Amino acid sequence: MPPRIIRAQHLGMCFGVRDAIAFALDRAAAGPLTILGDLVHNHAVLATLKANDIAVVRDPAQAATRTLMVTAHGASERTMSSARALGLDVVQATCPLVRTVHQAIAALRRDGYHPVIIGQRGHVEVRGLTEDLDAFDVVIDETDVLALAAHPRIGIAAQTTQPIDKVQRLVALIRGRFRHSDVRFIDTVCQPTKQRQDAAVALARQCDVVIVVGGAASNNTRELVNTCRRHCSRVHHIETDDSLDADWLVTARTVGITAGTSTPDDIIDRVEARVRELAAG
Repeated sequence: MPPRIIRAQHLGMCFGVRDAIAFALDRAAAGPLTILGDLVHNHAVLATLKANDIAVVRDPAQAATRTLMVTAHGASERTMSSARALGLDVVQATCPLVRTVHQAIAALRRDGYHPVIIGQRGHVEVRGLTEDLDAFDVVIDETDVLALAAHPRIGIAAQTTQPIDKVQRLVALIRGRFRHSDVRFIDTVCQPTKQRQDAAVALARQCDVVIVVGGAASNNTRELVNTCRRHCSRVHHIETDDSLDADWLVTARTVGITAGTSTPDDIIDRVEARVRELAAG
């Protein structure tokens, strides 16, 4: 008997990614466009942008068009000012929920708090959050928390795509380490991430196999994989249906599908169709 195949209640593209893609395509239709870095971390989306003659550069100085777009992950004011100094017209596709993190960190700094960002060091969003700061710390696990120095006031914010349970655990550890400090936490994990994380837990608990669809470089997709693996022993991360393996479905009674916030709907549909085809034998 073929396995039951179900989707997570919340999965796939969030509004920030959809809006960024639509904005990029609209601007490209109006004139030549260059994007500073990958608009989102998904190869299919990047291929669509390339097909629309949208260039991607890693340094503003490499831009061959007058218009330079900041990605959905945001950028520092320092980076954007440098681009403007080159004579570029800087437009932002920054997700509004990433903007709220910038605002939260600015508020913490104004109130005299030392910023601590819970996130992936080196990730483009985290770079954008920290490049304007003279002093800050980035933590991702308990080891990082143990390495923190004491400050009278510590202000904590998080990369938008971090699992809220991890963030809350690290906040508790920081509070425990610095009991005599004024520790303030602003919850900046975005609602789409929370919804997809909660839905992934519910999905994985009822499945023998979980397929997570999303870019290899997508932080939120990797976090979905990690979350699912805490509740299901057979979890597979793929970018497209081409990577599916029929052996994964052997003995499975229920197969779950979820996807990261930069995964297009058509890719999810193709994955589900292929899973059903393989399950039918």
